[in-house]
Amino acid sequence: MKDFPGTPGTFTGLFLRVLQFSFAAASIGSMATANRFANYTAFCYLIASMGLQVVWCLGLACLDAYALARKKILRNPILISLFVMGDWITATLSLAAACASAGIVVLYDRDLGYCNLLECQNFQISVFLAFMSWALIEISSLIMFWILASV
Repeated sequence: MKDFPGTPGTFTGLFLRVLQFSFAAASIGSMATANRFANYTAFCYLIASMGLQVVWCLGLACLDAYALARKKILRNPILISLFVMGDWITATLSLAAACASAGIVVLYDRDLGYCNLLECQNFQISVFLAFMSWALIEISSLIMFWILASV
């Protein structure tokens, strides 16, 4: 079986999970520093989905680090199918939350002029980081799908 970059138990897999974790955590941090984020349901949904992604990516990063320490590449079909389903679920939730939050930011900032400058910058940064986290989790889910197909 060919090893793809990002395979669980490899350095690139660990690096990919750490980046996903970092972008999701930074998105939460940026949103949480805004004063009135709790007034908007989409922003609360973004926090919740990024929180789920933080937990998922941190767990898989720890598993990758353990596999690296034991010098094993994880190729169990049941484990890979679990990774595929988890990545698909978190990717779908992350994309939905990022798109909903982006719509609210555009509506209030550009269309209504309702936000003050610092608050909207925090919202925009958080949405950008959420999209970056989604892009990385989507890459990871495609890699997991290819691995599952080749097992």
